[in-house]
This record gives sequence, structure tokens and C-alpha cells, in this order.
Amino acid sequence: MTRVLVVDDEPQILRALALAAGHHPDVVVLDLGLPGIDGVEVIRGLRGWSTVPIVVLSVRDGERDKVSALDAGADDYVTKPFGIDELMARLRAALRRATPADEEPVMVTPDFTIDLSAKRVHRPSDRGDEEVRLTPTEWHLVEVLVRHQGKLVSQRQLLQEVWGPEYHDETAYLRVHMANVRRKLEPEPSRPRYFLTEPGMGYRFESTATT
Repeated sequence: MTRVLVVDDEPQILRALALAAGHHPDVVVLDLGLPGIDGVEVIRGLRGWSTVPIVVLSVRDGERDKVSALDAGADDYVTKPFGIDELMARLRAALRRATPADEEPVMVTPDFTIDLSAKRVHRPSDRGDEEVRLTPTEWHLVEVLVRHQGKLVSQRQLLQEVWGPEYHDETAYLRVHMANVRRKLEPEPSRPRYFLTEPGMGYRFESTATT
């Protein structure tokens, strides 16, 4: 049974974070319009300890609001009003991104190792290998690009594979989440070596760092 934590405009919002910690939901549905606290701060609070998929609900439809929520760690953003079928489809997509896959190979690079089966990324540190915590959406982006190693993956293909077939123009999703992936994995995020952008076309993963 799928456990969904719904955090709507209730005054007990801080209690909701405790519920999330105690009951380990499979997905969180979060309303940004919360009394007394910014919903984006709730996202950051959850992301401080959890990679649970977060689907945002909001009447705010500006790109800046969407980018702020995605940048904080949300996986999807649904604008009110919405149909229940649309919301359920988005929840199913978020859950698919977080579902473990069958056994897959391990991708080793000079700076990090990607285990496609375990959905884990490790990189060397002074204390030995340390795990890099990726959100389900960040992981799915990495997974798609790694599976197409060395090949251009168009923006449209990435959107449809990661978020679903109804996504066509949400390129802000890609910019924000790719920036987060680079910040976590690239030795120099401003000069990416592995997760490369093909301007106006899409993205490409190279397993050997380029210069």
C-alpha cells in the first residue's frame, strides 16, 4: 500500500514534519500556501534528511515560484486548480522514479561511482567512500543520461522519460535539477566534465571527464 502524506494549509504544519519522520511516507503532497511558514522552507526541511518524492500543489503559476520549489528539492509542481486524474498521474510518475530497478551495471568515473541497481552514488573522500544523496528526480535524470552514455538526450526526451509523456515545455525543471546534479557530482559545477549541455538541444553524459 502506498503511503501518501498530504500537507495542506493546516495550522499544524510543523507537526506534519514530525509525521513524515515517524511514518516514512512513500510520497509527500505539499501545498505551498501554508499559514505561518513558507512551503519552500518545508521542502528544504524534508530534504535535510529525506529523499522522499515531493509533489507541490500551488495556485502560484509563475516560473520563479516553480523554480524556487524545484531548487529546494521538489520533484514536481502542480498548479491549482487541477483534475484528480492529473494529480494521480503525477503521483504515480513520482513513485516510479523512486522505485528500485532490477540489477544493473555499475558506472565508474574518476570522481564518482554510480550503482544503477542500488540507486546509489559514491565518491572518494578523506574518510573513504561517501554516499552522495540524490533526490528521486535527480537520480532519474542521472540514470537516463548514464544509460545513454556518450549520446545526446534531447530536452523533450528527458522531460518525458523523467516526468512523463505530458511534459513538453517544462525546461525549467531540467535547468534546476541538472544544476543540482552538477553541484553534487561535478568537481567544478560551473565547468561540468560529465553532465554536459548541448545548447538548445539537450544533455549528454560522458563517463571520462572532458577538458
